[in-house]
Amino acid sequence: MNYLYDLWDDLISLLFPRLCHGCGNQLLRNEKVICTECFVVIPRTNFHLIPDNPVEKLFWGRCPVERAAAFSYYTRDSRIRRMIHHLKYNGAAETGTELGRIYGNSLKNTVFLDGIDLIVPVPLHPSKLRRRGYNQSELISKGISESTGIPVSTDILKRITVTSTQTRKSRYDRWINVNDIFRINDREGIEGKHILIVDDVITTGSTIEACASEILKADHVKVSVAALAYSVI
Repeated sequence: MNYLYDLWDDLISLLFPRLCHGCGNQLLRNEKVICTECFVVIPRTNFHLIPDNPVEKLFWGRCPVERAAAFSYYTRDSRIRRMIHHLKYNGAAETGTELGRIYGNSLKNTVFLDGIDLIVPVPLHPSKLRRRGYNQSELISKGISESTGIPVSTDILKRITVTSTQTRKSRYDRWINVNDIFRINDREGIEGKHILIVDDVITTGSTIEACASEILKADHVKVSVAALAYSVI
């Protein structure tokens, strides 16, 4: 029976090859979304193990973030950049969940997650959510949750204003573009909690800062930050 299943799987793969979203090579039978080579060679920042790392420093003097980290480096020719592009623009939703699981496995059992009560993805505006069909940050959050057991909430924070893309904007323009665009839905529900805000890419930190500033309006709340990639372009 297993032989017939494997034969059928090989036939399907021949007719409709499954390709790695990082390098474009065909996936082997035991590989899912990302090939073994990409899994191994994607450069990890290990920022979750490094106090005062570059992502944490982005928020110094801007908003009180307890801890901040990113899984990999986002560079012009990086595999993680290609994966995130497929995730955001080519309908590769499974890439977000899988990368989230991988990152979650790196984060779990480390002090980075100590005291984290809830994962909150950076929300999309409803109009963009309808066009894309999913929120990539929510999928990443789901993967992290599956690896760590920390629950995800998509009801705490809402994006109330449509913004233009942050690409090619200066740091100041990015801050202006996202200033005052988020609102808390359930302030009482997060009182006294430690929230992990999750996004796909951190560049200047403006979007995260806008989210954190709104969440921190609740009483006795702490905020930490995790992203799939830290842009060094």
